[in-house]
Amino acid sequence: MRVILDRYEGDYAVVELENGEFVNMPGVLAMNAEEGDIIELRILEKETNERRTYIQNLADQLFED
Repeated sequence: MRVILDRYEGDYAVVELENGEFVNMPGVLAMNAEEGDIIELRILEKETNERRTYIQNLADQLFED
């Protein structure tokens, strides 16, 4: 998903979604973006799967019989 940074309001960045709706997101997520910049938000599948495996391994170790 891509969003367009419209403006900053305090600690929030107001972004325009692909459907034209405006929403607030924490400004820290905009990471030095300027008004008018396009920000891409995406799921990193490989990294997500690695993290899920890591967390599952921790849980398995914690709850071993």
